[in-house]
Amino acid sequence: VQLQASGGGLVQAGGALRLSCAASEGTFSRTTAGWFRQAPGKEREFVAALTWSDASTGYADSVLGRFTISRDHAKVHLQMNSLKPEDTAVYYCAADALTQAVVAGVPAYWGQGTQVTVSS
Repeated sequence: VQLQASGGGLVQAGGALRLSCAASEGTFSRTTAGWFRQAPGKEREFVAALTWSDASTGYADSVLGRFTISRDHAKVHLQMNSLKPEDTAVYYCAADALTQAVVAGVPAYWGQGTQVTVSS
């Protein structure tokens, strides 16, 4: 499975961006999809995850209430509101058949990153 992320860009603090992730095989069924991010000089961190089968979601404390992960027919989205400069990072989408793998930060499938830059 190949994942393709899109939607990054430059935005001012307080603004919003929407990231999207598409799967090469056209579907995320029977997987958990997630978003991770890596800021310069920092380790990659979990942002949000969604289990395709029941649309259950989970978030990092740092984005809770500001970011929303969702799905439609064949894509997973990350709506990012009230962006802060500390949200600046390369964002990666990922997926695995096991929710535990995504939550642990070791999903089998990764997309290329998309840069999100939030100016103050």
